Amino acid sequence: MPGATKHNEGGPTKGRLAAFVAALAGSAVLGVVAGIIWAAVAPRALLQEIGPGEAQLVNAESHAFIVADAWFCLIVALGGVITGVVGYRLLVRRAGWTAAAGLVLGAVAAALLTLWVGENIGLGPYHHLLAVSRNGTFFHASLGLGAKSALAFWPGLTSVIVLLAEYGGRRPAEAALSVD
Repeated sequence: MPGATKHNEGGPTKGRLAAFVAALAGSAVLGVVAGIIWAAVAPRALLQEIGPGEAQLVNAESHAFIVADAWFCLIVALGGVITGVVGYRLLVRRAGWTAAAGLVLGAVAAALLTLWVGENIGLGPYHHLLAVSRNGTFFHASLGLGAKSALAFWPGLTSVIVLLAEYGGRRPAEAALSVD
């Protein structure tokens, strides 16, 4: 039954489903780690309490916000490269498009998790200081991402690397066969 073999080649199997889940979960775990790293390395602007529950920037020309966004961009770009290269080598070559879909969806989740973890790690102490500090007290702002478009770096780079690895490594004879 040659037709039955071709019918099952592109369909989901337990192995493909496992590769999809592994790609999705692995990328998400990397996103949590990336968020912890971002929270550890990104600078925060210095604030001064000016009233009950109210603070203002000490230096209005602070570069902390721009540098924090730059760190986020660098971290998620590296995450996209790692996810693309490792995911392709370990999963996509064996499981095909289902693993690639898991990598891309996982990369979206990873970028969002990086943002969520990074912003929430210092949020509790920031709110506490804002609530209990006396006027004139200095403390650091919580971390936030101004450039939301940076969220596209992780899935974008993952996708580009998987596409380049899949189609860039083919020989001309293989590429001609896949078009037919």
